[in-house]
Amino acid sequence: MSAEQQSRPRKSLILNAFVEMCSGHQSPGLWTHPDDESHRFNDIEHWIELAQLLEGAKFHGIFIADVLGGYDVYKGPRNLAPAISSGAQWPVNEPLAVVPAMAAATKSIGFGVTVAATYEQPYHLARRLSTVDHLTKGRIGWNVVTGYLDSAARNLLGTEQPQHDDRYALAEEYLKVTYKLWESSWRSDAVVLDKQRRIYTDPKRVREINHVGKYFTVPGPHLSQPSPQRTPVILQAGTSKAGKTFAAQHAEAIFVAGHSPAVVASNVAEIRRLAGEYGRDGRSIKFLALLCPVLGRTEAEAREKFEHYRSLGSIEGALALFGGWTGIDLDVYGDDEELRAVPSNAIRSAVEGWSKATPEVPRWTKETVGRHITVGGLGATPVGTAAQVADEMERWVGEADVDGFNLAYAIKPGSFQDIIDLLLPELRRRGLFHEDYAVPRGTYRENLYGRAGQSGPPADHPAAKYRWHAGVEEHEIPE
Repeated sequence: MSAEQQSRPRKSLILNAFVEMCSGHQSPGLWTHPDDESHRFNDIEHWIELAQLLEGAKFHGIFIADVLGGYDVYKGPRNLAPAISSGAQWPVNEPLAVVPAMAAATKSIGFGVTVAATYEQPYHLARRLSTVDHLTKGRIGWNVVTGYLDSAARNLLGTEQPQHDDRYALAEEYLKVTYKLWESSWRSDAVVLDKQRRIYTDPKRVREINHVGKYFTVPGPHLSQPSPQRTPVILQAGTSKAGKTFAAQHAEAIFVAGHSPAVVASNVAEIRRLAGEYGRDGRSIKFLALLCPVLGRTEAEAREKFEHYRSLGSIEGALALFGGWTGIDLDVYGDDEELRAVPSNAIRSAVEGWSKATPEVPRWTKETVGRHITVGGLGATPVGTAAQVADEMERWVGEADVDGFNLAYAIKPGSFQDIIDLLLPELRRRGLFHEDYAVPRGTYRENLYGRAGQSGPPADHPAAKYRWHAGVEEHEIPE
C-alpha cells in the first residue's frame, strides 16, 4: 500500500443493493435456482419485502438499473432470441413506478433510479422526479445515462442512437434545464397556503425559466412545487472521456465496474482531479464499485455455492448481455478460439483485465467469457467467508479509493440475506459499516453524505447556484 493510500482516512462504506425490474439482472440464468425469487419482479409485494429487508440492515439505497431495449447484438444483427429465451434482462419493467410503494413501507432507505436523458423531454422528467421526491420525502436519486442500446433508439427515436459524445452534449444541456426547473422556477417559500387571503401559491414567487438552447426550448415554469431535495441525488456511471468530464461536473455518486481495483483506480483518480478543475471537492464524490459477493460460513461452502450458481448460469444469456454492453458479437468466433488473439482491441483489453483478476483461467474463449459473466456480470465476484470478502472490499478501498459498493446478487433475495447475516457483522466489527442511518428518516442525500440538513446539492455542486431561496427578491437564473 502506498503512502498516499495509508494517509487516507478510514471510510465507513456506502452500500447499495443493485437490482433491475427483471429476473436475474447481472446473473443470467440463475432464475432457475430453486431459491431465486427474482422472477417475482412483477409483484409489488416482492419489492416491498426487499425494501424492508434492506432497510432493516441499514443499506443506504436500492439502485435500480434499467434498459429501454433488448440485447440483440449476439448472433445478430437485431436478434433478440438469446436474450428472450434465457431471460437476460428480458422482460424488463419501468423502474420509477415501484419506488413509491417501497417508500411507503420504509422510512430511511434511498432509491436511485436509472433514466436516460436521450429519450424524453426534460420538462416531463423533471415533474416525474419531483413527484417521486415528494412521495418518498426526499429519498430519490437519478442515475443520469445517455443510453447504449441501438434497439432502444430505434423504438424511441426511429433511428440509430446519436454519437456517443453528442449524447453527452445533449445530457449537459438537459441537466441545465432540469436545474433551472427544480431550483430556479419556484422560490423556496412560494407556497403560502394563506387561507385568509385565499392564496395557495404567491404568483410573484413562481417564474418561467425561458431556456433556449441547442437541443431544448423550455419556457416553464416547473409544474411541481419544490420537493424536499429539489434536485434529486445525481448519480452517473460512464467512464469514457466524455463520461468522466460529465461526471466530474455533475455526479454526486459514480458507479464503476471492473474485475479488479487496478481496472478502475485510474478512472477514480482522474474524475476526482477533474472535479477540482470545475471548482468541486473531488474527495466528496462517492465512488461505488460493482461487487457480487458469494458468501459461505467456510471457504469450501462458498466455493461449492459459487460452482452451483455457475452450473445454472446461461452462457447464451451472458453472451447476449456482453454483446449489448460492448457492441461485440462473440458468435463470429470459434468455440475454442483464443480471444487474446482476435483482431478486436476491445475484446483483447477486456480479456487482459479479466486475466489479471483471474489468473487461474488459462484460455479465454467465448464460453469462458460467458461463464465468467453468469455470476455478477462485469463486476468483481469475490467468493469466500465474510472475513475474506471483507478483506477484498478493503483492498478495493485501498487500491481504487472507492467509497462503497453496489452489491449485485446471484439469487434474490438469498444473496442479500447472506450479506446481511454474514458480511455486515464482519464489516461492522471492523468499523466499516454504520449501525444506523446517519439521519434516520432523512433524505437520500443526507444519508449519502452523512450530514443532517444536506437535503439540497452541496454548495460546490453546479445545481446549488440555481436555487431561488426564500426571501430573495432578485435572483438571476444562471446560464
